[in-house]
Amino acid sequence: MLRPAGTSIKAFFKGVETWKKETIIKEETVMLLESTAPCSGDEQYNLLPGSPDGGPQKKGRKHEVSILGNIYWKQFGLLSFVWLAYLLLQIAKTYTATCSTTCWMIILLQIPVSVGVFLYKAIGLYQGWSVISAKGDQAIQWKLHYLILTSACALLAGIIGGLLGIGGGFVMGPLFLELGIAPQVASATATFGMTFSASISVVQYYLLNRFPVPYALYLTLVAAIAAYRGQFIIDKLVNMFQRASLIIFTLAFTIFVSAIVLGGEGISDMIGQIQRSEYMGFEDLCKYDA
Repeated sequence: MLRPAGTSIKAFFKGVETWKKETIIKEETVMLLESTAPCSGDEQYNLLPGSPDGGPQKKGRKHEVSILGNIYWKQFGLLSFVWLAYLLLQIAKTYTATCSTTCWMIILLQIPVSVGVFLYKAIGLYQGWSVISAKGDQAIQWKLHYLILTSACALLAGIIGGLLGIGGGFVMGPLFLELGIAPQVASATATFGMTFSASISVVQYYLLNRFPVPYALYLTLVAAIAAYRGQFIIDKLVNMFQRASLIIFTLAFTIFVSAIVLGGEGISDMIGQIQRSEYMGFEDLCKYDA
């Protein structure tokens, strides 16, 4: 509860900082327009305070491309490799006895897959031959402590997501903002990353015969409609007020509400267990029968 609340507060202050930057950019833009020829006021919002120069995004790459043209196939292939490797390992684990030697070997095989991909990207960022497309495709040599911090945050996001059942985007979203990535890109990237872990869980629960298909389809439909409408509304608000910081405030509010709800539910369950004198410790993992 404390961790998500702290993350939401940090994201809120980041939103305030971005709001101030946007105010300065808008004032400078108004002064520039007043000193030049008048133009139409119906332009779409294109200021990304998280861009490399801290102001409007460079105009050099402003051209329309298809959906397939927006996909970075190398990075997508790397993510797909990790997803497929994890999926195959989870499928293989279902055919082994719980806590057997083979079961533990399959579980531990996930470590070299994760560490190998992490080292590949970390070395690229450290040496400068790997780039972050959201920051302008310029080569950036990350410092060692920066890599350690980001990897620790990614690990924490996975642990929190696994223990509490929340999306790792609640941690990765604020982290991307701290890295200077634009709010629009940070929100989309964090959401896209959650699809990989969520889809693996879906397949695993289906293989364990614990996946109620009608219920899942109903939740999928509701979530898809809500996500589409939410994205439509926030896009309209950003274009209307020319404030990308609204995305950050929305993220901070969502994390804060989730922290309160999850924390309150957990405390309520704990009080009930104490009143019923139930055992509240960890169960024997090897006694679990899938």
